[in-house]
Amino acid sequence: MSLLNRKIRGFRLVDVIALGVLVAVILGVYLAKTIAGRERADIAAVEKQIDAEKARIRLLQAEVAHLEQPSRIEALSTAHLGMAPVQAKNETTLDKLGEVALGKKTP
Repeated sequence: MSLLNRKIRGFRLVDVIALGVLVAVILGVYLAKTIAGRERADIAAVEKQIDAEKARIRLLQAEVAHLEQPSRIEALSTAHLGMAPVQAKNETTLDKLGEVALGKKTP
């Protein structure tokens, strides 16, 4: 009797081996699909987080744009620090800058 014709409980050994391989393949495919489904759910969750972070970035960029408005900064510096624009009498030329640095008065 050859190995392929040998019978186990009425079934040929080849049929039993083929059935075992088939069951293993079915379980493998089932596990692969289950894992892929979980991965798909994880990817969707990460994409949702990315979208939320992008929305937050846009909100923060709009807030920074509002806070950096020159007119707003000028009003705050005047109100809280007593700063004002430079008056014309305080301006100098590049040639006289050395004299200003030394503390000499210029006409």
